[in-house]
This record gives sequence, C-alpha cells and structure tokens, in this order.
Amino acid sequence: MARPRRESAARGEKPHRGHHERPSRERKAPRTSISPQKRQSAASSSQTSSQVLSVDSLAKLDAQNAKGGFNEKVTPKHKGKVVTGRVVKDRRHVRRKRRVVSGAVMEEGKVGKGGPRRRDSKRRYGPRFWIAVGVIILLLVILIPVGVLVVGKHNNSSSSGSGSSGGSKGSAPPSNSNLAGISQADIPTAAKGTILDPFVWYDTTDFNVTYTDTKVGGLPVMGLNTSFDDTKRANENTPPLNQPWQYGTMPIRGMNVGGWLNLEPFITPSMFESYDSKLGIVDEYTLCQHLGPSGAAQTLEKHYATFVTERTMADIQAAGLDHIRIPFSYWAVVTYPGDPYVPQISWRYLLRGIEWARKHGLRVKLDLHAVPGSQNGWNHSGRQGSVGWLNGTDGALNGQRSLDIHNQLSTFFAQPRYKNIVTIYGLVNEPKMTKLPVADVLTWTTSAAQIVRKNGITANIAFGDGFLGLPNWKGKLQGVQGLVLDVHQYVIFNTDQIAFTHKNKIDFTCGGWAAQMTQSSNPVTGFGPTLCGEWSQADTDCAQYLNNVNVGSRWTGTMNTDDPTTAILTPSCPPNSGTCECTDANADPSRYSADYKKWLQMFAEAQMSTFEKGWGWFYWTWETERSVQWSWKLGLKAGILPQKAYAPSFNCSTMAPTLAQLPENY
Repeated sequence: MARPRRESAARGEKPHRGHHERPSRERKAPRTSISPQKRQSAASSSQTSSQVLSVDSLAKLDAQNAKGGFNEKVTPKHKGKVVTGRVVKDRRHVRRKRRVVSGAVMEEGKVGKGGPRRRDSKRRYGPRFWIAVGVIILLLVILIPVGVLVVGKHNNSSSSGSGSSGGSKGSAPPSNSNLAGISQADIPTAAKGTILDPFVWYDTTDFNVTYTDTKVGGLPVMGLNTSFDDTKRANENTPPLNQPWQYGTMPIRGMNVGGWLNLEPFITPSMFESYDSKLGIVDEYTLCQHLGPSGAAQTLEKHYATFVTERTMADIQAAGLDHIRIPFSYWAVVTYPGDPYVPQISWRYLLRGIEWARKHGLRVKLDLHAVPGSQNGWNHSGRQGSVGWLNGTDGALNGQRSLDIHNQLSTFFAQPRYKNIVTIYGLVNEPKMTKLPVADVLTWTTSAAQIVRKNGITANIAFGDGFLGLPNWKGKLQGVQGLVLDVHQYVIFNTDQIAFTHKNKIDFTCGGWAAQMTQSSNPVTGFGPTLCGEWSQADTDCAQYLNNVNVGSRWTGTMNTDDPTTAILTPSCPPNSGTCECTDANADPSRYSADYKKWLQMFAEAQMSTFEKGWGWFYWTWETERSVQWSWKLGLKAGILPQKAYAPSFNCSTMAPTLAQLPENY
C-alpha cells in the first residue's frame, strides 16, 4: 500500500499523491540495468524437473485422500524441529484399537467380552461400596471439566506467548479434521516437517492434504484440489468467471486484502506495539529477526490462517465488489542468504485465497508487493530503509532475482486453472522511481513483461506509475502488449493536499484527479489503460503507525523521522482551522457527527466516480484492526460507505449537498 510517501517536488503542482522520503541508509552507485534477455539462474533452473499437475493426477490424489483411515505406524521423532507454523515434538499418530468400558476399573485390569462377569456382585459389594463409587463419580464430574478448562487456558497462553498474533481471530486452533483421512506414514521421510507435510500446517481447512511433490515453475501444487468452478459471478452486474470481463468499458470495483501476506504495521499494530521502541521492530524484517525462525513461523502462519478467511471473500462479494488485489512478498517463493523472513509458508495461503475468491466470483489481481533489496525502502516492502533494487551495490543482482521470481510465478499461473481467475498480473508495487534510474526501471519492466508473456500468461500486466505523475507516462512502454498503468491516489501524503478543506478535497478529486484519469486512459493524450490500485477515504494521516512505527503525523506536525529532509514538524491541517489534533480523527465512528459521516461517504464516492473514468479501482483496504477510515469492512459498519459498491448515492456529476460547517482541525 501507499503509505509514508515523498512530498511533491513542486508543492501543489502534482495532483497525484506525494510521499515523504524514508530515512535513507543507501549510498549512491553507478546506474545498473537489466538486459532484456533473460539470464538463467539457480532459482529458475529448478523448473527442468517441474511438470503441470494434470487433472488425472490430481484426481488420483483426491482418490487416495478419500480412502480414509490411519495406518497403525509410528512416525519418527522430530526433536522440536520448527516446521511451518508448528513445533513438532515426538508426536505419534497411532490409533489404538482399544475398547472403552464404562464403570469401575476391574481389579484384574481385564475386561472380558460383554463386560465384567460376576454372578454374586450384590453380596460382594455392599452399600458402602456403592456410596464410595457414587462419591468418586461425582468428584470426576466436577474435576474433569475444571482440569480441561485449566489446560485449555494454559495452552492458549502458551500459543500466544511466542509473539503477538495480530489479526488472529480467536485463540481456538482449527480442527484440521481432514487429516483424519490420511496417515503420517504417507508422507515420505524426506518431506516430513517441511512445507509439504500437512501434519505440521497450522490450518488445513479447504486444503487437499494428500501428499504430492509435484511442482510447476519450481513451486508446489501441494494443497490444491482437483475440481474448481468458474461459473460463479460476483453480482448481477458482472459476467461469470468463465466469460470475459470487458476491461476499459466495465469498471473494476475492487478491494485490496492488505496486511495479510505482507505485513503493514498500521493495519495490524498489535503485532508491533508491545515491543520496546529501543528494539527497533518496525517492519516484517525486524519482527522476524526478533522472533527467530521458530517464533516467526508460528506467529505469521497463525496470522495468515486467521486474518483472511473464506468469510472475508464472501463479505467482499456481498459488499458489491468484483475484484480483489492480493499483495504478497518474494519470500512466498524464495529467500536468500541473510533473509530472516519466513520462507514459502504464505505461498499455500495465497493459493487458498485465490480459490476462495473463485468460489465467490471475484477476479484476482496478483501484486508482488516486496522484491529483493526493496523497491522503495518503505515498511511494506519488507524492510524499511534504503532502496537496494536496481540501485546500490547489489541493485543489478536484486533486479535479476526479481526477474527469476517472475519466471517462476508466471510459469505457475499460466496453468489453465488460473486463466479465468487471475486476470491482472502485477509486476512490482510502488517502485520509487524518484530515487531509481528511470531507464533501468523501464528496461526491467520490459524484460519482466516479456518473461511473463513467454511463459503463457494472457492476463493484463500491471506496472506502477513510480510517482512520476500520470502525464509523464505518455509514449512510454508502448511496445509491450497488454500493459495497464497502476496509480495510487491519496491526498494525505502530501503537505499541500492534506491541507485542503473538506470541500476542496472533493473538488480536487472531481477536478484534478478526474482530468488526469481521463487524459491518461486515452492513448492519444496519455499512456492508455489506467487503473487506480489504491485509495482510501481517510482525510488525515493520523492512523497509528501509518507513517512508520512510533512516527507521528503531518497533520499535527509530529512526523519526526530523525531525518531533517523528511521530517515534518509544522502542523499541516487547513490554515486558521484551530489546533490540529488526531484524537477526534481517530475517534470511534459512533462519535462522528451526521454531517461528517455524510462527507466521508461523499468523499469516497467522489473517488469511485473519478477512478471509473479509467479502468476502475481497488480500495485500500478491506480490514484493519483499528483504522476505520482505511477499512471498507469497518466503514460499512460505521455507515460511511455505500452498502453496495455498484450503487453509490453521489458522483462527480451530481451537485454536492450542502453540509453544516465541518471542523477542519480533525
């Protein structure tokens, strides 16, 4: 997502949102470029042994899975080895064919067929005996539930003690009942405790748990089910998945699922706020470093399994939306020496998320949000700080690594099962082209698009505007077919635009942004196909951690970045509006006035109207823990967004209603 951004080079000149620069630790290096010709690498060489998992082979896997029953074999010990989201400790899945018998335990310790055989029990056991038995049973009835409760509390506290599990919805672990149909003995010894071993997955819901080591593009298909249904539609205004979407004439009304497979502190602040600021835990890199491999794997897999569920997709569909954009990071595919990131676990959750989207008729825009080296130095690129992609000592190496990653990803998603569902393929989120050599980014983009097309992807290919401004893309990258320009628009990351009054923010949306979108979408006057991949209805930058962990806001003049070139220590709310403050801006929406609620919905609907002058939009984002004006889910609940995204009550051709004077200082 867009978040701490640079400020406009010329204040007020660029209607697209700006950004402040991150504290930089980078040093300048000669420009590097990536050859358009793909260079082979170790990462891509794994594909020689890969094959597409056919319908027949998947059917065989499902047939095996359907047999059911445990084999009575004991698996080898895993001595506390960390595997995906669980720590495995000498766990033996053995079914004992033992009969459970009610009543007192027999003195001999044996029970014959049909139960205890005593002809004269009444004479052997008098009233005192039966009174004692009754007392024991009563005590057991009382004590067993108490013991279970205590153990349950202990287990829950233990599982949460490894680190905050922000976004986790409830502490009860999933049942994983589909594991009952297979045996650990079915998992080859070499695969036990790896990402291919379902017995160590935190959550197996809706996964095919039959073992397979088949890979496509060097990426596992493990977890995928054979069948899928492309006849679903998002709503009555959209075609089913197996019929084409007419991009450019049918507007996208889409939703980001940010903060899920790619952490952002402002979306899940609970994952970061418990740590002492002296520890410097500000992004996924430093969080994983602090937790260590075991703690990071457990914490993040629980987050992956709970922050987005099938209910998420169902609710997005019910809100009248028709596309989702899924941000994910390069460590879903591969990690490199020195990386502290949790490797590959997020991959299967990405695949499951796509299948849930399919089930609810939602088309998918894939978005590689973090590439090796960091393309922008912001926390949502994995590591906050310097830009090491196409820049610096390892810039060319990281550029090639990201091409190799796309070689794997595009090989995988070129499979027929994804043709109708993955309709937009994103290359890289928000490359900071104000810092990067523009020519090198253009060369890399051309190379990446050629690789993706060569591997059989027919979907539209999205690339970011790099904060150059939409007008500056006219005539660029015209030799590559099927490209769409992805711009992210926010008024709050620019000190000129954030200072607009409420009225001016809507006027600017319906004026400046609308003109830019119209101009850019026409290949005669701009680049051509253009969509807005991120926007929100927030009118301040007051949300906790929005501008980085433990950094304040432009709004109140407390954005102390420890860098005089990016720090903003003068309040940026509208002039003469009183003391700028964030308390009311971050208040529970139940405290919003009726007119402020109307304005927030009108501001959102003005942006929807504007971005539909191009290919459409994706809101940022579906869910946050606390930031209502950044969450469509919370905004719906608060009554500040249209109940159906396709049925707004305001658009830019409508006269704005007159509202009472709104306070401008929050």
